[in-house]
Amino acid sequence: MTAKPIFIGGTGSHVGKSWVATAVCRHLHRMGLRVAPFKAQNMSNNSMVCADGGEIGRAQAAQAEACGLAPHVDMNPILLKPAGEMESQVVVNGYRWKDLTAREFYEHFELLREVVIQSYERLASNYDYVVVEGAGSITELNLKHCDLVNLGFARRIQAPSILVADIDRGGAFASVAGTFHLLVPEESTLVRTFLVNRFRGDPSLFEDGVRILEARTGRRCLGVFPMATDIHLDPEDSVSLEDRVTASKSAGNADYRVAIVTLPYISNFTDFRLLPSAQYVSQPVDEQYDVIFLPGTKNTIEDMMWLRSHGMADWLHRQYRKGATIIGVCGGFQMLGDKIVDPNAVESKSGTVSGLGFIRATTRLVPYKTMRLVAAQTHSGIPFEGYEIHMGLTTIEDAVSPFALLENGERDGVRLPRIIGTYLHGAFENRQVLEEVLKRRLDTDFPASREIQYERLADWFAKYVNRDVFTAEYLAR
Repeated sequence: MTAKPIFIGGTGSHVGKSWVATAVCRHLHRMGLRVAPFKAQNMSNNSMVCADGGEIGRAQAAQAEACGLAPHVDMNPILLKPAGEMESQVVVNGYRWKDLTAREFYEHFELLREVVIQSYERLASNYDYVVVEGAGSITELNLKHCDLVNLGFARRIQAPSILVADIDRGGAFASVAGTFHLLVPEESTLVRTFLVNRFRGDPSLFEDGVRILEARTGRRCLGVFPMATDIHLDPEDSVSLEDRVTASKSAGNADYRVAIVTLPYISNFTDFRLLPSAQYVSQPVDEQYDVIFLPGTKNTIEDMMWLRSHGMADWLHRQYRKGATIIGVCGGFQMLGDKIVDPNAVESKSGTVSGLGFIRATTRLVPYKTMRLVAAQTHSGIPFEGYEIHMGLTTIEDAVSPFALLENGERDGVRLPRIIGTYLHGAFENRQVLEEVLKRRLDTDFPASREIQYERLADWFAKYVNRDVFTAEYLAR
């Protein structure tokens, strides 16, 4: 039997669609149902490697975990990874396909629509429910003719839909009522309910608001869900960095300061989920830090040039001279070397650029992408799991200690006095590994494991959802 779909759409971007989709995934999983996540097309530089070697958006990987599943490429068949001005690397079925502008991408609509349908059908044949997440607003009228991910797809699979609105952003009445007003009849029959997300204060104060919206839309409210500051999920994309509140402490220690450089093409900053109080910096600051992380990037050369043009390269050297430890991950590791060479214009037409020179190393960018899950251990023997997603080969000229030894005997990265480089995403999501490089203990209370976060999220959903409406509109066959 083919799975029953539930579509999660939004009044706009960053209203909490991924959050709600993950909540519904875990809620159904706890009911004993076989459920899987699906997002036809995602745009994010936060990605995760699946067991078969392909990559998908990090949000769908988290949703898979919430369902008790290993991530699979069918859960996110198209992933757009912004790599330059107006251009993205297009990942199809887990692997790099082409680098395209938005206009060029839509020229392949017919082909990509078949990719999406085939992935969904394979997934749906194995589960009771598939929770389908949309992107942006479900009423982007200018894109309806080439819609792969919103109501165009929901109509194709006849998915009963939930509309998510974020009241914390303001304009909830206009966005909800306006969205329903713009739906054509074939779409309107699918969007069964709406929910109000991120409400602050006493929800009972919005009871009149619910009645007004129900009268205006002719739909029942699925619930008014409060802002949940004690639940922390992996962010879908760099928009979430705008919500980060910089703090004067790192990892709960007032005398210890950690910074993360906010590169223009930053990727996989989920590497730093155990550092919720780290400062994200995008310009030189007077503050002296103990540790500075250079994160992954979708465009190493362009971000290296940005470091120089914005004074950040000199700032990093000043920080190092004054005692800071500099740690580079993936693209950040490549930038720590002497130079980055791109003879095939894989990422940029700039050719060769000088790196930061902290390591005697050269990185050569290559047309193929290394993607794999790995098991490794640090030099002190701490075991951890990580993953690689990169398009470069780094040659280290000096005999130096590696950051880690892989299970297959390979050496990864570099460990020098106050300089560390690694290709292994996820290494610093291991508390022991992070404590080793920080040379101090982390706060033991935060953040909790992902499993605990998914359970908290399911509790949140179960507490505030209108169960009768949810059952009638989405569970009844």
